[in-house]
Amino acid sequence: MILSGTKLATILSHELSQNIQSLKNKPKLVAVLVWNNTASLRYIKQKKKASETVGIKFELLHLQDDISEQWLLSEIEKLNNDTSVSWYIVQLPLPNHINSQHILENISPLKDVDGFHPVNQWKVLIWDTSWLVPCTPKGVMKLLSHHNISLQGKKVTILGRSNIVWKPLAALCINAGATLTSCNSHTEDIFSYTRHADIVISAIWKAYFLKAEHVSPNAVLIDVGFSVVDGVIYGDIDFEWCLKQWNTLTPVPWWVGPLTVAMLLENTYLAHQRQLWEKTI
Repeated sequence: MILSGTKLATILSHELSQNIQSLKNKPKLVAVLVWNNTASLRYIKQKKKASETVGIKFELLHLQDDISEQWLLSEIEKLNNDTSVSWYIVQLPLPNHINSQHILENISPLKDVDGFHPVNQWKVLIWDTSWLVPCTPKGVMKLLSHHNISLQGKKVTILGRSNIVWKPLAALCINAGATLTSCNSHTEDIFSYTRHADIVISAIWKAYFLKAEHVSPNAVLIDVGFSVVDGVIYGDIDFEWCLKQWNTLTPVPWWVGPLTVAMLLENTYLAHQRQLWEKTI
């Protein structure tokens, strides 16, 4: 069975659009883009189009890629102090001369709809649901829930170790009652873990790293990573052979991007609702 993030994103966006139509004051999302990275430009266009489709106002702050880290921090401070900006995102990756973690740490946690600030990451870790979950991990959990795939009591193996996907996703799986195994490039005999997992989530960005023989035929496979080889996009998981093996899995591309954007829009709407509620009180 194929788990389509695109179909789910369409369903969620339709529901979100209906909710936003009833609002007198529409949410607004500000995106900070620091350079002309091709993938980032494409992703920003996707976010702009998706935002406008559901009725969220979208504003782009496009900065030159040769700006200093201090200059970017000053722009972040302006956004933090600007009462007309309720929430915003900084599009990653950033140029190599800028410390991404330093930038994320300076975004106001209350304006962080990406959920990347350490305070918001910490809330996920301790099961605090008072704020927002990072978008890609939230999308993974939403996709599993939509297809009635429970994590409770399941053996889940995650490949990767990034701060914005792996760590919050690991916490969410533990919170959902999974027995979690975390693997990375230093894990010895990594396939001994994937073969015995009920659910494998891969976010390592290595083309077709996982083959059909590396996973159980009954396993659910969630492919977060992708690589471009000779102009062709490949996932971490050998999709065709695992599908022939009757695995339940996600296609690459066409699931992570659309569903991650849908989660960003949902986070923006939820943040807007919280702001309205607090103002009303």
